[in-house]
Amino acid sequence: MYLVHTHLELPGGSQLPPDVRALVRSAIIPGDGVEHVAVHPRSPSTLTLGFYLVAGALAEAEERAVMVCSRLLDELPQLASARLTGAGVPLLPMTFVPQPVD
Repeated sequence: MYLVHTHLELPGGSQLPPDVRALVRSAIIPGDGVEHVAVHPRSPSTLTLGFYLVAGALAEAEERAVMVCSRLLDELPQLASARLTGAGVPLLPMTFVPQPVD
């Protein structure tokens, strides 16, 4: 399973719908391969979607997240004016650094 973040931005002056979490979650379908989606509004006009995807490889997971996100923008009128500004696996630099144990 991979976590892929996609970043959306609405045009100036636009705001995310108040029910954006429920809206996005209700639009995910079984064929998407999405196990869970986290919805993180970053400002009134920007949004990060965290897709937890089942995929055979990282590139496949990123590709699938972009396809799902693009479909959401096409199918959800409330997000039709948004544009996808980025997608990728978030880097976690501290994950592999040894941590002291008390």
